[in-house]
This record gives sequence, structure tokens and C-alpha cells, in this order.
Amino acid sequence: MGQREEMLALIRRAYAARDGGDAEGLVTAFHPEGLFTLMGDKSALELTGSMQGHPTLRGAFSRLIEEFGFEGRQILAELVDGDRVAVHSRVVVRHRPTGQASSTEILDLFRFQDGKIVELIEFADTAQIKAMIS
Repeated sequence: MGQREEMLALIRRAYAARDGGDAEGLVTAFHPEGLFTLMGDKSALELTGSMQGHPTLRGAFSRLIEEFGFEGRQILAELVDGDRVAVHSRVVVRHRPTGQASSTEILDLFRFQDGKIVELIEFADTAQIKAMIS
């Protein structure tokens, strides 16, 4: 298996862990110093911002999974360039406390190091998320 296929396979395993509510499985896809950033205005939505390192990621992913379920992920596009991967997907996001669900699209930008995700920048509709939790 080539580097391209290995990176895409790891991303798919990470998505399966996220969609299945497995925070620990998601953390294991990341480099020990891995960085996750949910883009958005922190003053508008507390969940946005950057988290780095396995202990911090474990807490953040656990909280995100507890609050929001991801269902029916469809990968619309995958682009690979060296150690970077862009994935455009569509997913139903369910706010677990209220049960409210909405279809949305997400763009994930990955960077790899030593066979692990060292950086993930996620672009999601944070206004839609804020509306779900309000």
C-alpha cells in the first residue's frame, strides 16, 4: 500500500471512530503532538479553537462526541498532495441533548507526520451548530 492509500485509510478509520462515538480510537489516529483546530469565532461558539496533544485531544473529542453525533457520512472528495490531504464530506450532525439533527458539509485539512495525523483543521458551519445548541 502506498503513502496516499495509507493516509486515506487512516482518515477513514478516524472518521469511523468519530462517527461511532469512539474518542480513544480517534485520538490514536493522531501523532502524540497532534493539533486539532475547529475554525470559527470562539466568542460565538466555545467549541472552536485549537487543541494539541493526546491528553487535550482526548478530552476535547470526548466532549464533542458527547454533544454531537455524526451520522451517514458521505465523502464527496479527497485530494492528496504529499503529506497533506483535503476531505470534503457531508454528514448529519445530531445534537445529542436535544436530538435535533441537520445535514451539513465539512472540509477537513490534514497534515501527516510519521504515519499519523499531526494537524487537522476542520471547517464546519459553526453558525448552524450554534443554532442547534441555542
